[in-house]
Amino acid sequence: MNANVFAALRAAFPADLDAVAIECADGHGLSYSWRDIARASAMMANLLASLDLPPGSRVAVQTEKSVEALMLYLAVLRAGYVFLPLNTAYQAAEIEYFIANAEPAVVVCAGKNFGWVSKIAFQAGTQNVFTLNEDRTGTLLDRAAAMSDQHQPASKRADELAAILYTSGTTGRSKGAMLSHGNLLSNAQTLKDYWGWRTREEGGDVLIHALPIFHVHGLFVASHGALLNGSKMIWFSKFEPRAVIARFAEATVFMGVPTLYVRMLGEAALTKAACKTMRLFIAGSAPLLLETFKDWQSRTGHTILERYGMSETVMLTSNPYRAEDGDRLGGTVGFALPGVGVRVRDDQGSDCGPEEIGNIEVSGPNVFSGYWRMPEKTKEEFTADGWFKTGDVGKRDARGYYAIVGRSKDLIISGGYNVYPAEIEGYINEMAGVAESAVIGLPHPDFGEGAVAVVVAKPGAALDGEAIIAALKGKIANFKIPKKVFVVAELPRNTMGKVLKNQLREQHKTLFA
Repeated sequence: MNANVFAALRAAFPADLDAVAIECADGHGLSYSWRDIARASAMMANLLASLDLPPGSRVAVQTEKSVEALMLYLAVLRAGYVFLPLNTAYQAAEIEYFIANAEPAVVVCAGKNFGWVSKIAFQAGTQNVFTLNEDRTGTLLDRAAAMSDQHQPASKRADELAAILYTSGTTGRSKGAMLSHGNLLSNAQTLKDYWGWRTREEGGDVLIHALPIFHVHGLFVASHGALLNGSKMIWFSKFEPRAVIARFAEATVFMGVPTLYVRMLGEAALTKAACKTMRLFIAGSAPLLLETFKDWQSRTGHTILERYGMSETVMLTSNPYRAEDGDRLGGTVGFALPGVGVRVRDDQGSDCGPEEIGNIEVSGPNVFSGYWRMPEKTKEEFTADGWFKTGDVGKRDARGYYAIVGRSKDLIISGGYNVYPAEIEGYINEMAGVAESAVIGLPHPDFGEGAVAVVVAKPGAALDGEAIIAALKGKIANFKIPKKVFVVAELPRNTMGKVLKNQLREQHKTLFA
């Protein structure tokens, strides 16, 4: 059986290929049919095939979000090559590293970056560099236009490589997580059932797609979800809160990072009436504040479904969709998905009991095989019995709900005691006038590390660092209380909304020197 992800997605296209598959919300009424997706991906796949690339060739892509960029992803899978998406924020030194490390046979970039990207690619030995722009222009489309619109998807085994996703590299060099066709397809099929995607006969789902497509969330979870269900997408090349809210009336599913929900809560247009046709709001890629969870509930009448995954594993856990499976609990990421193993272990490798904090390890058909050309690193990150060490710290309650406490590298050891930043952040975030906070550990001459909090005030609120420290003293143990609190305008974040704690640590590293 052909395990090619594209073949499975193509088989799910509706019988009416002329129905709208993707409507561009910010594209002057432009829309694409299922036939358009099938034809365009075939033409791009034929272009790749015409280049006589070696089996397993990587295709590195750094372009702005567009439907054509999504079609290129499908074409790479269809042709049997390996897709390598690159964040649009990456600069020359980063691109140089990725191209040297992955050795792609093809690089596709935005036309405005062709000069410097092509120079890096050609010097590294890449033979083919194309351009693709968000306005449907570029040499990739020019060349593909001459190709046949018929193409038989390449035959792939489940264990063959489909994509390489470079992790954010907050410590050391970025690592390329190798995801197979089986990893991607098993996860997409599991989520289709678990999140109750509705068929056309059941009324059909419509997804608002407002995420980037260089990341697991937008490329795999959102796009695969809609395509595998034959569901229409309302496509935003960039997130604009008021415009997204205006399209809720025509949609049923929305996926976003917490920042997007916060921005929509700032709009008066967000009401229960605006969300009356919506079935499901999903959040992930960064922790969702309990306040955001509750505010969304009261404003819209909908309870956000928070889930947990990572580049190496796609999705691992999810709060339940169906009421009979349990409540959606704020501050948790729900249960292990069907077929996925999740366990919490202490530093000695023993299983933790309910509510005990430990290291999260996972297994399942969605878990990657290892890091590209890093066998030693791969070996380090798997246990002797084959479970992947996520690097996340968390706990499981007696009912089976998991909660993420933080990253193991963010753990603060102060005076010999373990301090978990997420716990302290939870207390600070509940205080009046606090919008959000980040707790970091800095080198300390007496304690080894000292906790420091960086806090953002709500609009119009005035916060005092010493007052925050005083308020914490009656709530948590002294060793957990931050030794200093900074009040700032905003926290540094990556494109998926995760707070960049490494930048905060660098900024304040000499505080206790």
